[in-house]
Amino acid sequence: MSHRQPRSPVGKDLGVLALTALGVVYGDIGTSPLYALKEAFRGAHGVEPTPFNVLGVLSLIFWSLTLVVSYKYIAVMLKADNNGEGGILALLALIRGHEEPSGRRRIFVLAGLFGAALLYGDGVITPAVSVLGAVEGLERVDPAFKQVVVPAALLILIVLFLVQRRGTASVGRIFGPTMVIWFICISLTGLAGIIRHPAVLAAINPWHAVEFFRDDGLRGFLILGSVVLVITGGEALYADMGHFGPRPIRVAWFGMVFPALILNYFGQGALVLGNPGSENPFFDLVPGWALLPMIGVSTAAAIVASQALISGAFSLTRQAVQLGYSPRVTIRHTSHTEEGQIYIPEVNTMLMVACLLCVVGFRSTANLAAAYGIAVTGTMGITTVLFARVALRRWQWPVWRVAAVTGLFLVVDLSFLSANLVKFADGGWFPLVLAAGVFILLSTWKRGRLLLTTIQHEGALPLELLIKDLEKRPIVRVPGTAVFMTSDVTGVPPVMLHHLKHNKMLHERVLIMSVGTEEVPSVPDDERIELRDLSLGFHVVVAHYGFMESPDVPHLLHLLSGRGLQIKVAETSFYLGRETILPTGTTELAPWRKRLFILMSRNAQSAATFFNLPPNRVVELGAQIQL
Repeated sequence: MSHRQPRSPVGKDLGVLALTALGVVYGDIGTSPLYALKEAFRGAHGVEPTPFNVLGVLSLIFWSLTLVVSYKYIAVMLKADNNGEGGILALLALIRGHEEPSGRRRIFVLAGLFGAALLYGDGVITPAVSVLGAVEGLERVDPAFKQVVVPAALLILIVLFLVQRRGTASVGRIFGPTMVIWFICISLTGLAGIIRHPAVLAAINPWHAVEFFRDDGLRGFLILGSVVLVITGGEALYADMGHFGPRPIRVAWFGMVFPALILNYFGQGALVLGNPGSENPFFDLVPGWALLPMIGVSTAAAIVASQALISGAFSLTRQAVQLGYSPRVTIRHTSHTEEGQIYIPEVNTMLMVACLLCVVGFRSTANLAAAYGIAVTGTMGITTVLFARVALRRWQWPVWRVAAVTGLFLVVDLSFLSANLVKFADGGWFPLVLAAGVFILLSTWKRGRLLLTTIQHEGALPLELLIKDLEKRPIVRVPGTAVFMTSDVTGVPPVMLHHLKHNKMLHERVLIMSVGTEEVPSVPDDERIELRDLSLGFHVVVAHYGFMESPDVPHLLHLLSGRGLQIKVAETSFYLGRETILPTGTTELAPWRKRLFILMSRNAQSAATFFNLPPNRVVELGAQIQL
């Protein structure tokens, strides 16, 4: 079946979309001037910088933004969409397809899953480093403020996570204007620095970067571990494509973000040329009278950056649930008009705890820089590998074209990753440990559900046999409709067998319903339902949802009225099975993973809530299954 996905909301003005994209997409990459260049110079020199190596670092920054963000993500990756949706899980869905992957395809799927796990690490580190980078400006006002940097950052982060339950709509109203003010401010301060030392513009020449590598050797290569901080938002940019479409993103990037970043980075470099001892060139660019207002604007921009990554973690989790890699979670829609605005309290709580621990443990952007780089570069490299697979197998690109495009990307990605891996002991372990934990959870859930489904399918009674048996030996039929939820419509749902065994009756109308997730972000209502009418009042309903959507069974029953089935939700009984899983079975899952899967099952959101079933119409019947 074919599905459609709108590229951007119909009737929306391009300028408004681009303005909003400034806040949502570029929150992460837009706040990087706060800490990126400072860490780059710190890593490059160790002693007072000379005019030449300042130009070398700036040249690396300029060409990293150009090659990675402008070319890789803006020019190429924005074309790699899954019916309008972007991001690593969209690529994963294209590779996985409808069937369970095996062989080489399974390796790509596992790599994509680990890349998605790394994004959770990004969601933890970005709020910490962005807010810390902004609040550290207080030290420029008075060194005594150094003692309040960490407490102030913790307070801001706690408030940010607590207001998530109100939804992103209220914050969304200030996304665009806040970031416009931010980019104007960093452009003006950067321009002032360039006017004082225009020689810094020579860094646009890539030969300065080449000479930097040639003359500084290993240290020149390792500086990439700090330079990567200027491109940290590239992956978020790609993931947010589904919210705006590619055109507004390109307008926002080339119309404001890219020029503002270059002006500010070059302005900071110009300041260092004149004042090699500058410890924080970003805030040293700001006149004394404007320092406090600039700290306020920086903090607001950091909040926008954090909001964008937190919302992205919510979206990532919903995709994982729909693709079968995560247990059901509480998904609350915070907008009546924007389907993508959701709040997941479980994820919010875990992110908040991890983020606060991150701030307390690392205490500064200098210490967090090592952790940040590995999370970002790991995801970037995996995205490139998945893109190559999709381009070669799905889109049938010629091998030479795939090799040329992705070969360049991989050289850059692996260079950044290698330069960051040497920081493993200095904090680089943190995102890898986070990602490993998330990967174990996601893969254990997927494997456990697959084994559980196989066990249930092997013992299932074919639906046709049940109907033939009921024709020969009729049972009591009562008025009303019964909906039996199942993952396999070819067999009799276990909950129906338990119902027949204990109650020895059926409703006049029986719907055997399965809700499946397609490899597209959304499915139109006119293609959502497949209906098969059987005899004796039995109907098979197969519902299709995209991986960016949440199931709604009452809405499905409403759609059935257009197919000739008039069903009143208030007069319908919904039957669900509640499984008690025992780790005493003979499946190949390791004992510790069985216990982990059981723990995840116990803490999963109830099926009634996940499918939006009316609580007073739900009947649950339990069964024990040995895994």
